[in-house]
Amino acid sequence: MFRKYQFKRYDILLVLTVIALVAIGIVAIGSATHINSANGTSFFRNKQVIGFISGFIIMCIISLIDYTFIGKFYWVIYGVNLLLLTAVLIFGDTRWITIIGFRLQPSEFCKILMTLFIAKFIDKNKERINHPLFLLQLIILVAVPTLLIMKQPDLSTSLVLFFMLFIQVFAAGLSYKYIIGAAVVSIPSGMFFLWYIQQPWQKLLKTYQLTRILAYVHPEKYALTQAMQTNNSIQAIGSGQLYGKGLYQGTLNKYNYLPEPQTDFIFSIIGEELGFIGSCIVISLLFILIVKCLLIAKDAVDMYGMLIIVGVVAVITFQVFVNIGVTTGIVPNTGIPLPFISYGLSSLWSNLIGIGIILNISMQRKTKF
Repeated sequence: MFRKYQFKRYDILLVLTVIALVAIGIVAIGSATHINSANGTSFFRNKQVIGFISGFIIMCIISLIDYTFIGKFYWVIYGVNLLLLTAVLIFGDTRWITIIGFRLQPSEFCKILMTLFIAKFIDKNKERINHPLFLLQLIILVAVPTLLIMKQPDLSTSLVLFFMLFIQVFAAGLSYKYIIGAAVVSIPSGMFFLWYIQQPWQKLLKTYQLTRILAYVHPEKYALTQAMQTNNSIQAIGSGQLYGKGLYQGTLNKYNYLPEPQTDFIFSIIGEELGFIGSCIVISLLFILIVKCLLIAKDAVDMYGMLIIVGVVAVITFQVFVNIGVTTGIVPNTGIPLPFISYGLSSLWSNLIGIGIILNISMQRKTKF
């Protein structure tokens, strides 16, 4: 089983980068919850530590399983994904479901499961990548779990899935005529969407989703409600200056300026308490992780392996941009976690599973002399 593995190409730097990011996240989570959390600092921090240890073991085990073997069950993976998402709607609590004592968020695992499925489905039909009917088929296959996720409701994860789909199709050789056509359609569609959701009779978005977008478009009207979170976040990051105020010294914690800062607004904690330097370290580590993954993708032995990595990178990159964008006021508040850093076992495990598969691809990549 291991004969074709090049264990010397087990990417230790990638593993160390992940460990460093999770370590920073655990420290930031402890700081974010040390005053205003009803459960106390140790509850969230210790749970994240346990989640990382178990997730790290899972990552190591998966890194030893041939990714091509996993790919043989791509339709099973798709079916399990739909089953979990459906179970949330029937038996779950909003976005969560309890399995063997663990409270999990299937929409987080959907990201890695759909990455594997789309990569294999495209690889099996790569000669049809520019056929309209094949592209329509792909869109429908992604739309089914997307609709289930939106029912939870979880609009932000739905956006992640379609961004991942676009990047994987592009990497597989999508013709530029489709890309240009999509741009021509999406720009006026986006303008129409923005106009439509502001009408009193719109039925597309729920109230809280609409309010988040309107708070971004008209922050002056929502300064004391939805926009207040983003404004407090921006002020906190700016007040950290170069070196930060120090752990446990941030005003976000002391005065409870942000709800659940250990999840969506964890970067605000880092910016305020570790300053510009700490923020740059986090962004640099995430950049190193993304570049390392793309270098492995470049040398993958087949399209399937390359597309898996591209999908994982697309998910991580999208979440990094949106999460930091929310905390700095660049994009509307969407509720997307910062990979490897935000509190949440489902998100952490999903990302570690993705890294485990990438490590396996790394050991089988083309050797350069």
